[in-house]
Amino acid sequence: MTYIANFPNFWVTNFKGELAALSAAFLWAIATVVWSNLGQRIPPLKLNFLKGAIAITFLILTVFLSGQSLPAIDPLAFWLLFLSGVMGIAIADTALFAALNCLGARRTLLLKTLTSPLVALIALVFLQETLSITAWWGIILTLLGVAWVISERVPGINGKEAYFWQGIAWAMVSTFGDAIAVIFSRAALTQTTINPLWSTLIRLATGQVLLLILLLIKTRKIKESSIHLSQSLFTTKLLGIIILTSFLGTYLGIWLQQIALKFAPAGIAQTLNATSPLFVLPIAIWLGEKVSFRAIAGVFLALAGIALLFRA
Repeated sequence: MTYIANFPNFWVTNFKGELAALSAAFLWAIATVVWSNLGQRIPPLKLNFLKGAIAITFLILTVFLSGQSLPAIDPLAFWLLFLSGVMGIAIADTALFAALNCLGARRTLLLKTLTSPLVALIALVFLQETLSITAWWGIILTLLGVAWVISERVPGINGKEAYFWQGIAWAMVSTFGDAIAVIFSRAALTQTTINPLWSTLIRLATGQVLLLILLLIKTRKIKESSIHLSQSLFTTKLLGIIILTSFLGTYLGIWLQQIALKFAPAGIAQTLNATSPLFVLPIAIWLGEKVSFRAIAGVFLALAGIALLFRA
């Protein structure tokens, strides 16, 4: 009886990084479905800036309510997180929204699965993080399961054949940007004493600064910048959707990602973060889509890989 009572605590204590990564993947799955629809109405740069601004508001509120004062931030941690924000928030997320507009969710997410092995390889070279054979098999099985699920869903590019290679380029920019950003975050979180909440806030804030600069350069006129959003945004329903999605996918999602990188090796954390497509399946069923046996089999294959990662 004592073992059963302590079972949840055992998992939270020993696998907090892995559980945080899976939770982030679940929230990002919900957010991706919404962003892919909003992206047809709002340009990627503006959409990225807007969701970041909302998430930062939630983070500042969290800091205020928790009573946390600004800690003494190690200069190394700041610059690592600064670079992580530039690569992961400003560049990778904007490229992701652009890729979604060109390719659709299926092909974009398929290419994004390349982030996990790329992170593991970069961490091996620069952070000397060696993974066991079991962990590598877990990564391979998880990626195969995810790829199998994604490649079966929603055929076609929604009539946007002319933008196919442009979408491929955007997806690869997002993939490499995310991989580099994860390594910078992992280094900051493991080599300094900064906590995940402040690392999330610094990443988002620095990413927002660059996004604002890019928006001002692109528009060249203050009235046309991101500060002057389309009037269509100012509807109760649409603003509510954007705020809720930013809360789940950006505020909570990135915070959980930082927790995962704090307590789990980069390769494992990113692989579990890449399982978002698996969580899309129940959403698809709920929306009335038919899910094939192949998709379900892919889920079980990925789950087998996740099980190996928890044993690694």
